[in-house]
Amino acid sequence: MKAIIKRFLKEEDGVTAIEYGLIAGLIAIALIAGLNNLSGGLNGLFNQVATQVCGASCTNTNN
Repeated sequence: MKAIIKRFLKEEDGVTAIEYGLIAGLIAIALIAGLNNLSGGLNGLFNQVATQVCGASCTNTNN
């Protein structure tokens, strides 16, 4: 019985899997936050370019 308990306490496969899961989750959160910031900037840039190309005669169809 002691051998089984010692082997169980030395087993680290589950801990490693949890660590990889946490790292993947943090990377996903960072990517989502970064892409949200980037998409807002790109939207503003494309609207600015569209306004300059189209001029005052075009209407905004995004609303």
